[in-house]
Amino acid sequence: MNGTPAQPEDFLANMATASAERLAAARTRTPLAELERAAAARKAAPPLRLSAEGFDLIAEVKRSSPSAGALADATLSSVAQAKKYVAGGAAAISVLTEPSRFAGSLADLDAVAAAVADRPVMRKDFLVDPYQVVEARAAGAGGVLLIAAMLEPGLLRDMLQTTFDLGMFALVEAFDEADLMACIPVMAGVMPAIDTAGVCRMLLGINCRNLRTLEVEFLRLRKLSEQLPDPIPGVAESGVDSPDKATLVAGVGYRLALVGTALMRAADPAQAAGAMLAAGRAGRAGRAARRH
Repeated sequence: MNGTPAQPEDFLANMATASAERLAAARTRTPLAELERAAAARKAAPPLRLSAEGFDLIAEVKRSSPSAGALADATLSSVAQAKKYVAGGAAAISVLTEPSRFAGSLADLDAVAAAVADRPVMRKDFLVDPYQVVEARAAGAGGVLLIAAMLEPGLLRDMLQTTFDLGMFALVEAFDEADLMACIPVMAGVMPAIDTAGVCRMLLGINCRNLRTLEVEFLRLRKLSEQLPDPIPGVAESGVDSPDKATLVAGVGYRLALVGTALMRAADPAQAAGAMLAAGRAGRAGRAARRH
């Protein structure tokens, strides 16, 4: 041994590598033209519309996570879980499809999209190519997560354009100021975040979990909220695990929260989602009152 300390795992880099390997395998199985035909054959996804109450919830179905471990056993019905979220008032359902560290699958996405008729379902994964956006639509997704730190501006622009061409929404995720400075001009140059029909096409998320180290820095949500552009609804990601925290993030300007682990662990996911939603809307109302 040479005494050199082991370097910490770069989780995001590992996920990017694994995603690229899955992409290569998928291209071998299904050429893009065939995948595009499958996507075109899917029924149009429900649009994402934000409520007049000023705060909404994206509720997540995930079986496991590297930070929390197993959140459900193999018998979990992704459809049943998603329907509980709908009952709790979630505006959209997020489904983890990453298989190696989150025990997710496109089959979970497909099943939820087929069963939830009035909410868009978002594919949450570590996507690295427009092909995977088409793959998401072919599995029924109405939205995709795009991680700014993984995508050069030109590639992010291409993936956003693919998303919009397919009638989907995109949640672009940033972690720090550098991510924001890189992705905001790209997002602003593609299309309005909310179209003339009131359909939300783009969201900008701040993930307070460092995807390189997996540490949560909840205060980062407050710090970076000041840099969120007004025209693009902001999403608080990770760390929102209670109604009190939903109140906090709504109070500093976030229009939505993406919540997974806390809802997966809840004895009554519908009640837990409803409580977070009510708390966030109270926080948003308090913010409006302070500003006046």
